[in-house]
Amino acid sequence: MEIGNITTVTAFVLLGLSNNPQIQAILFVLFLVIYLLTLTENLLMLLVIRADSHLHTPMYFFLSHLSFLGAFYSSVFVPKLLENLLSKSKTIALLECFTQISLVIFSGATEACLLSVMAYDRFQAVCHPLLYMVAMNRKVCVGLVGVSWAIGMGASLANTLLLAQQHFCGPNLISSFVCELPPVLLLACSDSYISNVAILITTVVLGFGTLALLLGSYTHIIMTAMGINSTSGRSKIFSTCSSHVLVVIIFYGSGMFRYMTPASGSVLEQVLSLQYSVVTPLLNPLIYSLENQEVKAALKRVLARKSRLTF
Repeated sequence: MEIGNITTVTAFVLLGLSNNPQIQAILFVLFLVIYLLTLTENLLMLLVIRADSHLHTPMYFFLSHLSFLGAFYSSVFVPKLLENLLSKSKTIALLECFTQISLVIFSGATEACLLSVMAYDRFQAVCHPLLYMVAMNRKVCVGLVGVSWAIGMGASLANTLLLAQQHFCGPNLISSFVCELPPVLLLACSDSYISNVAILITTVVLGFGTLALLLGSYTHIIMTAMGINSTSGRSKIFSTCSSHVLVVIIFYGSGMFRYMTPASGSVLEQVLSLQYSVVTPLLNPLIYSLENQEVKAALKRVLARKSRLTF
């Protein structure tokens, strides 16, 4: 679109993962299966936690919010990815692109805060077991979750408002399958220095800030575990925390590297984007349930109760 002598971009073109029709068909089936599995796993985790009274504890309260966020996060990316794999144009409107970026930042920031809150919960459970239910009462848990969601909304709003002030006059080709802030800012015709500083500050403050809280919590947990003479006691502590640690490593390893390095449109960037946008929401419920006997037992009880109601 031209306004006077100034050209204004009204849509971007997502170059995607491949231009080969056969590969696109394979990718469509693959990502559709992954998306359906992701929704099923996360919604099933939500259902089990809500339906089984044995899981009405702070840890599973936080996990239920993480599961909801996983289903939401995946739904921000994958439907548009599937649409573009079947479409020839592969365009995305400016407003839709900005909305996607806003939801990506919101989801990532909220998840970082929730993971930090879950580490604090484990710290209280391991290091102060006698005061655990007092320290992590319902009001505290709701407050911590509310703050996590509020921080996510604030980070999203601040960065999206700065992005909306940019002018895009062409080119409009994004070397990715999804709208993300770093590659979109490369296309800005106006000075994007403030937006780049804002996303860097967001990544450093939220990324390293929440990571510091995580490391602090787990340092105390390890020190407490090492002070226990019982081998079974130490094993129980480490097995309880291992799933959360694995989720943290996957999330921070891909997400922070993606946003802390300059955008270049490389294959590695696309792999990292796929990692935290498609693969991570799929893996999280599996990681938390495979080694968790409480979740397995709760799932069996829910299925048995449903079978009795059916017959």
